[in-house]
Amino acid sequence: MEMLGIEWIVFMSIWSFVTMGYDKRQAKQKNRRIPEKHLWILAIAGGGIGAYFGMQVFRHKTRHTSFRVGFLMLALLDAVLVLYLLGLRMPSMPSLF
Repeated sequence: MEMLGIEWIVFMSIWSFVTMGYDKRQAKQKNRRIPEKHLWILAIAGGGIGAYFGMQVFRHKTRHTSFRVGFLMLALLDAVLVLYLLGLRMPSMPSLF
């Protein structure tokens, strides 16, 4: 089950990365664009890592604070989820009381 979750995040991240590149190319050629709502859906559905790296690599949507911060937060969330699914656990905090 854990591998399925990791595979999903990898798949969605690749899809998000490619979509960011495609949308950037469409923007340069002044062609029909992908709606921002669809970019967000891909990122929220597990593609946060790909969306964030696509934004950085293609220099796409970098002027939009909501994309910079939101995609970074989703990428971090997805990375933590992958680490959790791989079995990495944080050590227990000692009780203060």
